[in-house]
Amino acid sequence: MPITLENVGIAVRDIEAAIAFFTDLGLTVLGRDTVSGEWADTAVGLDGNHAKIAMLQTPGGGGRLELFEYIHPEAVETSPTLPHEIGMHRVAFSVDDLDEALETAARHGCHPLRGVATYEDVYKLTYVRGPSGILVMLAQALTGP
Repeated sequence: MPITLENVGIAVRDIEAAIAFFTDLGLTVLGRDTVSGEWADTAVGLDGNHAKIAMLQTPGGGGRLELFEYIHPEAVETSPTLPHEIGMHRVAFSVDDLDEALETAARHGCHPLRGVATYEDVYKLTYVRGPSGILVMLAQALTGP
């Protein structure tokens, strides 16, 4: 059975702030909607599911993020994920210029957790804490393909 990754869904506290962050990094908004009703309750497994959603895509269409902000039920705040916790961990992006990506992230108040690392002279990378506490890995290849 062939399988294709459709998207990664991320619940956010402020969809506008999250859209601004990810579009400034280079993603584009494919569409926006507000969803609710029996089909949404059934699909998500949550009675009274009502949310604002936005689908974003990386340049070239290789990856998609679905952002959602709950209207009902009220969103539940949790502690931001730590790099060593089990479960959904982070979203990672390859960038052409890590310094430029970090300048963009900084305009949104998002900075490296510890600094920028170099992995075996292959990648320069870092984790930043994005909107709603989302861990975002940014990596720049140091060698050509």
